[in-house]
Amino acid sequence: MSDATGADGLTVGQVSARLGVTVRALHHWDEIGLARPSLRTTAGYRLYTAGDLERLHRIVVYREIGLGLDRIQAILDDSTVDVPGALRAQRAQVAERIDRLRQLSAGLDRMIDAHERGLLLTAEQQAAIFGPQWNPDWPAQARQRFGDTTQWRQYAELSASRSPEDWQDIADAVAGLDRALADAMDAGVTPGSREANQLVERHREVFASYFPLTRQMQVCLGRMYEADPGFAAHYDGIRAGLATWFRRIIDACAHAHGIDPDTATWQ
Repeated sequence: MSDATGADGLTVGQVSARLGVTVRALHHWDEIGLARPSLRTTAGYRLYTAGDLERLHRIVVYREIGLGLDRIQAILDDSTVDVPGALRAQRAQVAERIDRLRQLSAGLDRMIDAHERGLLLTAEQQAAIFGPQWNPDWPAQARQRFGDTTQWRQYAELSASRSPEDWQDIADAVAGLDRALADAMDAGVTPGSREANQLVERHREVFASYFPLTRQMQVCLGRMYEADPGFAAHYDGIRAGLATWFRRIIDACAHAHGIDPDTATWQ
């Protein structure tokens, strides 16, 4: 390298500011032989010439399109490298990444929408899936009531990935459980019996479509099914007294697992 006073080139700091490349990166490129400054001052400081800057500009461009340093060095220094071919291959990889990012963006939009709305279905889809008794305002009311809870976040994240067909399967599972509960009550199944406990477990499995349900949380739901006018009307509309019977079999199953239904909390 030639000696210089500084008038014939740019320092590392000046190049860093001009190209938006860190000094550390410039030092690294120098060390690996990718972009070495052609000059040094009498004090030993690196200086980059106009030719060096042209090479650095190309390196920055290639880095921005995602090429690795080894590939960049080959393109710059190996005359046998098919540069257009290498760039076409990189363009294909960039296109794939763009497609993945678009999919990720769409997924994020659905996730945000699910956290804000809960149910990503139109009012018409909701009526078709959940029946004419369904109120399309219920998801918004649930968001207002439970939106700050862990369970709402779990529900929203599950909801974001569900199609109308998925919701139809869930609605069918809930309807099947409701019929099984009514049939069991009609048959005189007693709380604490094996059949009653199986129905309680089935309820936990079905409810997991919304969020994981602990036994204590299930007890709290049982109380709500009986006390809340909307839920009580739903169950008692299937069979008179079903809301209370359902709460009783939940309590009995919880007691069998060492939980006092009277002191159970949402946890």
